[in-house]
Amino acid sequence: MSSSPPHTEHPHGATAHNVGLGALTMGALGVVFGDIGTSPLYALREAFHGHHLEVERATVFGACSLVFWAMLIVITIKYLVFVMRANNRGEGGILALMSLIAPEKGFNPGRNRKFLVWLGLLGCGLLYGDGVITPAISVLSAVEGFEVATPVFASWVIPVALAILVALFSVQFRGTGGIGKVFGPIILVWFGVSAVLGVVSLSKNLEILQSVNPIYAIRFFRETGLDGFLSLGSIFLVVTGGEALYADMGHFGRKPITLGWAGIVAPALLLNYWGQGALLLRNKEAIESPFFLLGPKWSIYPLAILATMATVIASQALISGAFSMTAQAVQMDFIPRVNIRHTSADHAGQIYVPIVNWLLMAACLVTVVGFRTSSNLAAAYGIAVTSTMAITTIIFCAVAWKRWNWALWKVLAVGIPIFFVDMAFFTANLPKIPAGGWFPLLIGGSQLLLMSTWKKGRELVNARIKRGKRPIGEFIEEATARGIVRVPGVAIFMFKDALATPPAMIANVRHNRVLHETVLLVAIEVADVPVVDSTDRFSISPVSNGVHQVVLHHGFMQKPNVHQSMGEVAAKLGIQIDEATYFLGSETVISAAGEGMPEWREKLFATQNLTASSAARFFELPPDRVCEVGSHVEI
Repeated sequence: MSSSPPHTEHPHGATAHNVGLGALTMGALGVVFGDIGTSPLYALREAFHGHHLEVERATVFGACSLVFWAMLIVITIKYLVFVMRANNRGEGGILALMSLIAPEKGFNPGRNRKFLVWLGLLGCGLLYGDGVITPAISVLSAVEGFEVATPVFASWVIPVALAILVALFSVQFRGTGGIGKVFGPIILVWFGVSAVLGVVSLSKNLEILQSVNPIYAIRFFRETGLDGFLSLGSIFLVVTGGEALYADMGHFGRKPITLGWAGIVAPALLLNYWGQGALLLRNKEAIESPFFLLGPKWSIYPLAILATMATVIASQALISGAFSMTAQAVQMDFIPRVNIRHTSADHAGQIYVPIVNWLLMAACLVTVVGFRTSSNLAAAYGIAVTSTMAITTIIFCAVAWKRWNWALWKVLAVGIPIFFVDMAFFTANLPKIPAGGWFPLLIGGSQLLLMSTWKKGRELVNARIKRGKRPIGEFIEEATARGIVRVPGVAIFMFKDALATPPAMIANVRHNRVLHETVLLVAIEVADVPVVDSTDRFSISPVSNGVHQVVLHHGFMQKPNVHQSMGEVAAKLGIQIDEATYFLGSETVISAAGEGMPEWREKLFATQNLTASSAARFFELPPDRVCEVGSHVEI
């Protein structure tokens, strides 16, 4: 019985052939670590301010101890050592993790599978909520730094933050690789400056280094009671980038992320947090803005400018993660088809999703205007991330047990301590729900409703279509017996069920009474891996004279280019594809009384169906050679 995961890395994820490890690590700095890297701007401040804790020696030591152990347990141990091993051929994120669990791997296809799917979808929805809040709180906290220098800037905080967010979302079309090349050096300077500020302050009170001893964290809880426990809701802000780090793994790979964390990010962050702790030991009033007060007064403006650039970068981690999640969800049929653009020839995980980009931007702008300060947003921050982290732990344990065949005692030995930490952070964040935590929960719940409605609706549509399904061999025999004329040319019928007669083909024969000399029935199967090798991209099975069943295989991170794939199929069959006609079925969904979903959900699904991107455009078919055959489907 194996106790370790199978090799699941894939060249498109961890080691892009044409991109060096150094370049990927620098790019990862600029995209993956921005979120967690800018937490020093507000995390320690909110731990005291948000929970009315007195700034004194015991609480400062305790808070710094909690920061150290949170980073060690959550980021280093949970994500880098364990969770990131559960990648699907280099692709990370909660949907990629969920895809590793399949019924044939030992799970009951009913309750167990359904429970994990619902958990995964909820985590996915909550991560979208995090993607809205992270850019807003990060940019606001940085721009507020100018207020430390002069109160005159107070009226400009909101307009400047809005302008920065608009600019950030406007450059996303360049792709994470291009953005990372620009952001990487900036964030490297940010970590360097953060470390230097921390070292200078730390050198005046080296005793704060004793906080690595967990006894200080224990004393912190004992002396502060409930207020101390609830402060975990703010201490958690030091690790909020963990889930985004995992979701962005497909953009750069596990090894560059691990190197960046161990070699640059973790040391710089710890030095800065210890420096802030040392500053608070000397000056309690510095809790108003401990990060900006680490430097001399003249440095506040340069620090605020650098922090603003760094927080723009912080937003990138969640934006990129949202793109990856969306691409996975489309291919796994959890959301309607959307336009997905690949932005790198070397790295398949680097993508841009326009509709997600602009919806996130709009939501971020509304969030900034609605909450107005980073302190107000801190109340909304964390509940979504803690929930997602706990869900990730549950699904990871399922993967380790059923996919990797870990012994149950080993799963529990790893999972229980990590889940205990997750739930401690989650529980400490619960009181934030009335003060703003409801906001990401509303976003996450809405996304769960949309995704589950789409999935169920698609199942109902497919079930209705299958009621009239006929085997293709039987249909061809009947058409031949009826003397249906075979006309010159190539007809390509796209239908998801292999060896079944496409409704568009039935309609064409019924109305036009012809069959083309060459008929290709094309089904697309999405594998539970991100990328399918080119050697396994398609299979061909003869049906009868001139009729072939073609199955195109794609990973859940691959956007199908059907016309290109059919060129390869045509070459294999020795036919011409240049003048082929593609026949697509186009279903108009109608809500009807009866079994299925409640009427309001059926109407919601019908609306979602109308918003789906054109199948011809999504599958990259030549627009002048597509024939859509419409039909009504009642659900």
